[in-house]
Amino acid sequence: MKTNSSSATQPAQKNFWEAEIYSKGQHLCRYPFDNIVTFVYRNYPRHKPRSEIRILELGSGAGNNLWFAAREGFQVYGIEFSESAVAFARDRFAQDGLQGHFIFGSFTHLPFEENFFDLIFDRGSLVCVSFPDACKTIREAARVLLPGGRLFLNPYSRAHTSFSCGRLDEATLLTRDIAGGTLVGVGSLCFYDEKMVDALITESGLQIISKKHKVITEIAHGVEQHIHAEWEVTAQKP
Repeated sequence: MKTNSSSATQPAQKNFWEAEIYSKGQHLCRYPFDNIVTFVYRNYPRHKPRSEIRILELGSGAGNNLWFAAREGFQVYGIEFSESAVAFARDRFAQDGLQGHFIFGSFTHLPFEENFFDLIFDRGSLVCVSFPDACKTIREAARVLLPGGRLFLNPYSRAHTSFSCGRLDEATLLTRDIAGGTLVGVGSLCFYDEKMVDALITESGLQIISKKHKVITEIAHGVEQHIHAEWEVTAQKP
């Protein structure tokens, strides 16, 4: 593993999560998302001991998803551009007697050698960067995945109410100034249609093996309030 991650840079909008979210003690989740648990259990290589299986989270936040994986005996790595989140994750792992590698840096330039990880996943972090930077990230993920290794992506969909409640920046494909839906107050976000999802994966040389579009409609007193929509994509390195 390379060790020069501290010099990495990240697009300016990522600083929002340090300044406005994590440094203020918000969104410091303690438990894993169910789709991450499902991805790990379904896709980890059965022919290797868990202690030899390396898992990377892109945008690891408070480390809650990796906390679960570490408790299950996997080697876990997280890269995150918030110093407060990295510190929180490291402290929690130390308190719980768990081993984990948490790196402050940019996931557009992963500080790892080729063919290093068995599994890589993103749970709503890639949406915080522009589409061009997301493409760079997935190319990097493909580089550091082992042949046969699998990647899970979980970006928001353009069917989400919040996509239509903001201003689309055509250069970056980020939606700015979101004023409605359930994603107010978390900065600019990149919402994905199916063509964007396909391009993100196939241009990296990975192969899509599963693609789901999940739409949840919130209804109150018989009236539609919001639509939450997201993609769940699993891809494999040939």
